[in-house]
Amino acid sequence: MAQLSPTIRMSFSSILPSGSQIPPPKQILSDVSREQTQASGPYPSTREVLTAAGRWFLDSGIQELSGGVARYYRCDLGRNARVSSEITGYAVSAFLFFHRRSGRTEYLESALRAARFLTRIAWDAQLGAFAFEYSSNGDQPPALAYFFDTGIIIRGLLAAWRVSQQAEFRDTAIAAGRAMLADFSAGGAIHPILALPHKRPLNYESNWSAAPGCYQLKSAMAWYELFELTGEACFLRAYEAALDGAIARQRDFLPGDADPNKVMDRLHAYAYFLEGLLPVLNRGDCASLFREGVGRIAAYLGEIAPLFARSDVYAQLLRLRLYGKVQGAIPLDEEAAAREAHHALAFQLHSADPGAANGFSFGGRGRELVPFVNPVSTAFCAQALALWDDHEDNTLETHRHSLI
Repeated sequence: MAQLSPTIRMSFSSILPSGSQIPPPKQILSDVSREQTQASGPYPSTREVLTAAGRWFLDSGIQELSGGVARYYRCDLGRNARVSSEITGYAVSAFLFFHRRSGRTEYLESALRAARFLTRIAWDAQLGAFAFEYSSNGDQPPALAYFFDTGIIIRGLLAAWRVSQQAEFRDTAIAAGRAMLADFSAGGAIHPILALPHKRPLNYESNWSAAPGCYQLKSAMAWYELFELTGEACFLRAYEAALDGAIARQRDFLPGDADPNKVMDRLHAYAYFLEGLLPVLNRGDCASLFREGVGRIAAYLGEIAPLFARSDVYAQLLRLRLYGKVQGAIPLDEEAAAREAHHALAFQLHSADPGAANGFSFGGRGRELVPFVNPVSTAFCAQALALWDDHEDNTLETHRHSLI
């Protein structure tokens, strides 16, 4: 069995029954207990692990009454961060994922409630922009619009429209896609952040999310999906231009910094680039970049994880392996995939705090988990573990529109 990093070893020691041995990676989905205090008894199935993660989305309070979803929950402070439009967009897709896996209508209802928050509260139709964050207590967040956020929201709204056929989701997605075309163009690049209401581009910064980069290709997938929906060639041309720019810039994105903590963050963003390649993996050059990119992420992750590990990076890497296998872009490294499932599952929290219980931690530093329970981490890990379980059962199917 592969050597576990201190972060992962600490995590498993907190969730396995006293005196238990860490199982081999191939057995991890059926052999890990989700009860911190459980001393004996049967271990949960993958379905039970996913059900617990889904219940966190429903019951933890991470989705507020407005339908909006908070950026994260702070375990140490016992409260949510502000509602985020981007995270609410991700949550629409996450709720629909849990609905497909379970058939439970409460997930569909929560997805549509989140989608209505986006169309009726977050979207400013006159301005043509989604607010960055939303506050219900008068504490006003910065008036900003992000290219990346907008694409994630559009993909969530399109997912809600496909299942509900409610026109407001489709129409807002199309309007937002056109606003992306009009407002974020920067010649050969894409402005990451605009200041509202005048839509003035902010000066670029060294942080990856505040500068143009290959990671923007995942958001540009919204244009590809809008082209599939509308047939409007402007959306296809925009995706293809983003693809060309991302390919030209991707080589310099990693490592991108001397600080290993920041490199770990960039692995998360670089995985977005590889996810953005999914519509064009039938192209030989893109499939080659995809294969090489998976290897680059895996290598850096293995080096840095003992110092700092992000749960979403493990999940994204596992999803990429499985999507790549189905699309014929990369052979599946079974041992590495099992190890990534092993590690991702270790970040699921088991706490008496209902705001944290069964969500996934953002990550860990050394032997300490960080006190952030993150909707994106939970969604990515749950989906990765579900896909891995499907692979183990020889029932794996991957659908690009369903990728959270």
